Amino acid sequence: MELTIGVDVGGTKIAAGVVDADGRILERLRVPTPQSVDEIDSGIAEAVEKLKQTEAGRQVAAVGVAAAGFVSEHRSTVRFAPNIAWREHPLGDIVGKRVGLPVIVENDANAAAWAEYRFGAGQGSTDVATVTVGTGVGGGIVLDGRLLRGAYGIAAEIGHMRVVPNGRACGCGQAGCWEQYASGRALARSAFELAIRDPKAAAPLIEAAGGKIDGLVGSMITEVALSGDPAAIGLFSELGRWLGEGIAALANVLDPAVVVIGGGVAEVGDLLLGPARKAYALHLSGGANRPHLQIRPAQMGNDAGIIGAADLARTR
Repeated sequence: MELTIGVDVGGTKIAAGVVDADGRILERLRVPTPQSVDEIDSGIAEAVEKLKQTEAGRQVAAVGVAAAGFVSEHRSTVRFAPNIAWREHPLGDIVGKRVGLPVIVENDANAAAWAEYRFGAGQGSTDVATVTVGTGVGGGIVLDGRLLRGAYGIAAEIGHMRVVPNGRACGCGQAGCWEQYASGRALARSAFELAIRDPKAAAPLIEAAGGKIDGLVGSMITEVALSGDPAAIGLFSELGRWLGEGIAALANVLDPAVVVIGGGVAEVGDLLLGPARKAYALHLSGGANRPHLQIRPAQMGNDAGIIGAADLARTR
């Protein structure tokens, strides 16, 4: 049984694990993400070396690194990362030389999508799209059993589909992107606007934020919604509508059998997925005359990046 190591590099932590062919993590570790590029390279390599010293790690054949950013078509160079100063950075070659193993690098959302396809909510279908609803909107796409990467490795940046012409400004430099309406950031913005417009209706939200409405974050809104507060539930309903409309657009282009919804905001469950399913069905072109995809909650949780990166290294 071939074992591989998966490394998920985030803005605050490096999480790594030895993963078997069934997607099980046999050994794991987690360390804070250093500040500089050189320190991050060393941190990744050190995490791999520590895992190689474990009983399972002695059998490791390759390493997969999941990184937030644009990864080259050769799965070695990080062209650009939003939270780390990687610019045309040959991460795979650097880490590979230090650990003495083949190393592939993959976009973190792609790695998570692959984990859901192989071992999670996408099992049983060859055509699966994963939508990650967090601070922004990320995604990964598997078509006919293959990860869609595009000509230059940058496919599936679905959060930057333009859904509102001349809409809200986005950090990518464009305006009206999907993630400006269907993300945790959008949820917090809507909660803030509600608190300004109708403080009475938003009272439980304001209380959750300690009276500081500009401090409202997704976890607070989720807690209030799960307690049954109508205003907070309404915020998730609106977010779900935007999510479902975007999924309908994806269905028109990709025709997947399953869309998996993950990310921190999706932890609210059917308060988000129910409105998303309704909006998807309403906005799907020719919906009365075609099969409908399934919208499922993600299953792999915070381990998706580790497991997906490791499995992609195994099938390199």
